[in-house]
Amino acid sequence: MSGQRKWIVLAFAFSATVINYLDRQTLSVLAPVLLVQYHISAESYSRIVFAFMLAYTISNGVSGRLLDRLGSKVGYAVTIALWSAAELLHALAKGPLSLGFVRFLLGIGEAGNYPAGVKLIAETFPIEERSLAGGIFNSGASIGAILAPPLLAWIALTAGIKAAFLVVGASGFLWLIAWLILFDAPTRGFNERPAPVATRQLLRSKFLWQFTLSKVFSDPVWYFYTFWFPQYLRAEFHFTLRQIGTTAWIPFFTAALGNIAGGLLFLPLRRRCASAQTARRISVIVFSALMMCALCVPLCTSPVSAIAIISVATFGYSGALANLLALPADVYDPDSVASVWGFASVGSGFGGMLFALVTGWIVQRYSFAPAFVLFGLLPAVAATLVWFLPARSGIEPRQTAGTT
Repeated sequence: MSGQRKWIVLAFAFSATVINYLDRQTLSVLAPVLLVQYHISAESYSRIVFAFMLAYTISNGVSGRLLDRLGSKVGYAVTIALWSAAELLHALAKGPLSLGFVRFLLGIGEAGNYPAGVKLIAETFPIEERSLAGGIFNSGASIGAILAPPLLAWIALTAGIKAAFLVVGASGFLWLIAWLILFDAPTRGFNERPAPVATRQLLRSKFLWQFTLSKVFSDPVWYFYTFWFPQYLRAEFHFTLRQIGTTAWIPFFTAALGNIAGGLLFLPLRRRCASAQTARRISVIVFSALMMCALCVPLCTSPVSAIAIISVATFGYSGALANLLALPADVYDPDSVASVWGFASVGSGFGGMLFALVTGWIVQRYSFAPAFVLFGLLPAVAATLVWFLPARSGIEPRQTAGTT
């Protein structure tokens, strides 16, 4: 693909991820107000988060396969239409049950974003550029999380909470219109499209299972900061919604920098390492070590120091993920990477569900301190699993369409 065209494609994936995280963050940013308004406890809130993660997990099991079958254009369009419609429905929610239901719908749609983005990168970027492209794509999550606190707080304070859900939901449909008009991927029938790896072959891959297990332990760290950080500021430092709006974006700004740093660190490492895989794994180790600084958060006595340490941890998470995003394409064919990432994201969702409930239980009975210790230790487990990943997929050469 031409140099200019591939960056346009990446811009679409980046902007979709920005919108994805604006949608995801509406509830967490507005939670300090909604929880009081609807008399929702920390444990009830954890169940609402669980509902999102449950749907996210279930949908990840099929979204990657569907994207590989439908192709990037149709698959991405269906994905963003589903989650944007679900975001609009948040404006009708009246309590924990209805909030849990619309979050479940949101999770079904949002699960397709990362498989779609990973697939686009594998299709359009060469091996040497995939870590950087993955970092830029994933930085959309950080930018969305940066914009969410000030933007959503401002909308809620000036036009009401419902307006925040409606504005963010509508932005997804604006993206969809531009995508359908401007993205000119060839429209081929299923018989003309290269077939992804057969499911039975995929499930025999040791790389797939170990990579999935690594995401069980790595991604819940990000979910913790995404869903619980505003609550932490309110519970520990008595922040108001306005204060949350002016400060809660900071760790996500450093996460955006981490995405770029993750891609840039890969380049000099690649020149010194025997393979791209080794360079990516070293990068994951380095950035995972930064994530472990969260162990120091319970020692903080001021919001400034707490936010600073959490910002280093989010920087580390994004730097590691920039390289993880490129790993599947190192060992699988581009027409199967969405399936691989979708399956691995089932592990991510399972870990997110489990640790969301654990977090609610810990916070309700103790405080946020043990939670930060937990999420400071998980990166060490995940990084170890990544370091010892098999160098090959262990899958036979891909079959052509019509033979699966």
